[in-house]
Amino acid sequence: MGFMRYQRKQDERVAHACINNLADIPNGVTVVVADLIPGVPLREGAVIAPDEAGFYHLLKTAAVVEAATTTATEYKVEKGHHFKVGDFVMFKTGAKSYAITAIDTTSPIFDKITVGTTLGAAIPVGGTLMLAKGESATVSAFKYPPFAACGDSYPVEALTNTPVAAITFGQFRAALCPPLSDEIKAALPTLKFI
Repeated sequence: MGFMRYQRKQDERVAHACINNLADIPNGVTVVVADLIPGVPLREGAVIAPDEAGFYHLLKTAAVVEAATTTATEYKVEKGHHFKVGDFVMFKTGAKSYAITAIDTTSPIFDKITVGTTLGAAIPVGGTLMLAKGESATVSAFKYPPFAACGDSYPVEALTNTPVAAITFGQFRAALCPPLSDEIKAALPTLKFI
């Protein structure tokens, strides 16, 4: 006599950030996880860029959730970013960038990033902090110039470099992507964030 087995399952639909993938890097790319925080996903639509060796790095960003003044050294940001103490951070290219000295993650609703010296900009709610190349008072620049966007979300595990679909030409839903500044979008003319 056969047994019948019923399983209750919830239909899980995932809303994808990528709407159209018109071109990507064949066979994907490898993103260096040493930069990233294990347990925090590498999100679909995150912007990545290669180093001289051909390995890819996340262009880290974080959305500001409380307006900051031009003299602020503490910035409240959305959780889920990959910034670490020692990373250099900026609000705009060609301006100030300084090292993160502390990150307070005790609040359940935001993280507080402390920078050694103020970034010198009034940052509105929704403004984007970005990973910078190094310390600068006047010529901050992207650590890695934006090159492609992740075509899917990936779990981040320590000591495991992550193979990632890298889209170079396509459309994304901006609301489902990590925070992206206008400068990042402008550096990726073949990617549309709508």
